[in-house]
Amino acid sequence: MSPILIPTKSPEDWKRLLAQPDLHWKPGYSAMTLARAWEAARDNGLPPEVFNILQTGLPDAETLRLLVAIPEYKVALPGGSTSSQTDVVALVRGTTGLVVVAIEGKVDESFGTTVGQKRSEKSTGVDERLTYLLKELEVTNCSDEIRYQLLHRTVSALVIADDFAATSAVMLVQSFSPSSKWLGDFQAFARLFRTEAAPGRLLFVGKRHGIPLYIGWCAGDQKFREEIIAPAV
Repeated sequence: MSPILIPTKSPEDWKRLLAQPDLHWKPGYSAMTLARAWEAARDNGLPPEVFNILQTGLPDAETLRLLVAIPEYKVALPGGSTSSQTDVVALVRGTTGLVVVAIEGKVDESFGTTVGQKRSEKSTGVDERLTYLLKELEVTNCSDEIRYQLLHRTVSALVIADDFAATSAVMLVQSFSPSSKWLGDFQAFARLFRTEAAPGRLLFVGKRHGIPLYIGWCAGDQKFREEIIAPAV
């Protein structure tokens, strides 16, 4: 992926960045919904639910403002040739420094394959990547039921934070499901760090390579699922 970024004019500018645009760019799906929510953000540049959850855990979070949001940000990880593609990477800054916020957007889509399913592939590349992910997260006992996507999205947040010399790394699930579908999977993931997750609350799960790491689940505004949002003038 080129490091050159071009500013967007509307949510439609996000479509071409998807791996399968014609399949994933539809009303009610996470890609379009997430783009609408972020393009509509005003004031500090963050959707209200994202800003609000950061208040629950980060120091001096009320001073945070968005510097840049990068859709479909790819991070190369050991093992295999496929990068981890984060829906939105937000670089935000406050009085305590730069914070990397990696967003995984969801409506009704699942988190994909489980760790058990990945292990069953018996691939050298998969084994290498899984070993790397668990080492980076300092997880020694990962059950087969944990969703693999949550592991590599969280490690990606750490990698990006290190690249930008950020003071903290955050992995957030921004869910637009009215029933908080798949919240149970996120809560099972949080228990790897011996903590209990609840929507709207940021969790500190320790430092990795000296970088404070946080995870959380926030609920997005339902209007972005179906409503056509006019671009700002």
